[in-house]
Amino acid sequence: MSSGTAALLAVLPILAAGILLVGFRIPAKLAMPIVYLVAVVLAFAAWQVEPVRLAAATIQGLFISFDLLFIIFGAILLLHTLERSGGVAAIRRSFHGVSDDRRVQLVIIAWLFGSFIEGAAGFGAPAAVAAPLMVAMGFPAASAVMIGMMIQSTPVTFGAVGTPVLVGLSGGLAGAEFDAALGAAGLEMSDYLRLTTRRIVVLHGIAGILMPTFMVVMLTRFFGRNRSWTEGLSVLPFTIFGGLAFVVPYILIGFVLGPEFPSLLGAPVGLAIVVFAARRGFLLPKDTWEFAEASSWPSEWVSGLEISEEESRPGGQTGEISAPVAWAPYALLGLLLVITRLPQLPVQGLLQAPAIAWPDIFGTGISASTTPLYLPGFVLLVVVGITFFLHRMSAPVLVGATRNAARVLVGAGFVLVFTVPMVRVYINSDVNGAGLASMPLEMAEWVANSVGTVWPMFAGMTGALGAFIAGSNTVSNLMFSAFQYGVAEQLAISTMMIVALQAVGAAAGNMVAIHNVVAASATVGLLGKEGATLRKTILPTIYYLLVIGTLGLIAVNLMGIRDPLLP
Repeated sequence: MSSGTAALLAVLPILAAGILLVGFRIPAKLAMPIVYLVAVVLAFAAWQVEPVRLAAATIQGLFISFDLLFIIFGAILLLHTLERSGGVAAIRRSFHGVSDDRRVQLVIIAWLFGSFIEGAAGFGAPAAVAAPLMVAMGFPAASAVMIGMMIQSTPVTFGAVGTPVLVGLSGGLAGAEFDAALGAAGLEMSDYLRLTTRRIVVLHGIAGILMPTFMVVMLTRFFGRNRSWTEGLSVLPFTIFGGLAFVVPYILIGFVLGPEFPSLLGAPVGLAIVVFAARRGFLLPKDTWEFAEASSWPSEWVSGLEISEEESRPGGQTGEISAPVAWAPYALLGLLLVITRLPQLPVQGLLQAPAIAWPDIFGTGISASTTPLYLPGFVLLVVVGITFFLHRMSAPVLVGATRNAARVLVGAGFVLVFTVPMVRVYINSDVNGAGLASMPLEMAEWVANSVGTVWPMFAGMTGALGAFIAGSNTVSNLMFSAFQYGVAEQLAISTMMIVALQAVGAAAGNMVAIHNVVAASATVGLLGKEGATLRKTILPTIYYLLVIGTLGLIAVNLMGIRDPLLP
């Protein structure tokens, strides 16, 4: 079989996903089982992978799915718990009084608070929290959806406490060939992820500086009474300041602490800095920008959704939780995650000790394991338990929050139990009877021979394509990390830089992911207008991909950046 034919066959499952999800708009719960079957049939018929190896790869994928679903459940449960305890309402109130300028409010609520929610929870949580918050504070629902999508850019690669890196890149890269390369370089997976994280934060940091500016100018252009770009640019010093306030600590934290913390800790640092500055009028314009009267808004801007500032306390008692108490669970989450991830402390080893493992599944050499107590999902559950007492909740209220979180998990779980195993079948097709490399590496070889050293410009676009199809940075990384690594290896350029471009591009792709647009629209009651949102969010997506592609070309071709895995 020729290299071109093998590459064409290898792309069929991804092509099938695109056609089913985007072309025919078939729900992922129906499309991904079909895509999984396409991958299995292709691996068996064309690559001649033994059925027992396909079964082992599927089981390995289910282990990874469990890790992912555990994190999703904990994140969703914490949000539902805070909603029912009155914590979310108190967080909303804490934003009042900082500034009446909508442009300033956007930087604080969307860019900084939304980025923190992404770092803590991920999986669409910024839209679930920030978009309704903006509507409650008087933003048009359509603008809240647009901005809610744009939040899902810079912080996304380290969302849900670094899941796209810790699960996406790690799960996507792991394999016999990659492990051998790591061993030859004297590295472990954690070392590779740490070094790649340093490249990711620099790429994101440079591109992310202008994201608050993009948010503001698009707000004034598409939802202002004058439809003006310049009304957004008039607050440029403050939006640049807001961008730097986040990305500077974001980069430093990524270099020092690793992939769990850039968004989780960088955003609250930036939030504190910007709120302090805004209260004192630092870099604020002399004018105060406001929307036109709500009665004059076009019908497509509004949803009729009303969010009350008043919420009942559990057990039938009414009252308000103070802002510090409302924020305490998120502060505690950040503290516990730092404590459990610092290698200098004994906690990390204690939590990693209880492991569920299946080595050498069916004698194939494929292994799978999970450390449930070390996963961020366990830490999230601990925080939920503390919140139960801290916010004086009743048991029935917590049960209701758990039931709602479980209901969301069922839908996500059904998709992931097919998506992740499909990726593992892809990667574990390296042992076969056809004498071929694994499916991602066959694609990589063809691309390397066809494109050459300009690939850094396209690496991020490939990641964005995966996120556009799957609606997930993590899934895009699972699908394409080995492919990106293989291209870099074939071209003898930095594998870490190309994998970093994959992760950053996949984050940018979240801004145009159809699944995310639907989810964001649903949170503010504005379903059915997803196309209008996509036509707007494609603009910052293009900006992001052009910036990181250019940076990648400079790093690889002009600066000659290399990494320890290159000979």
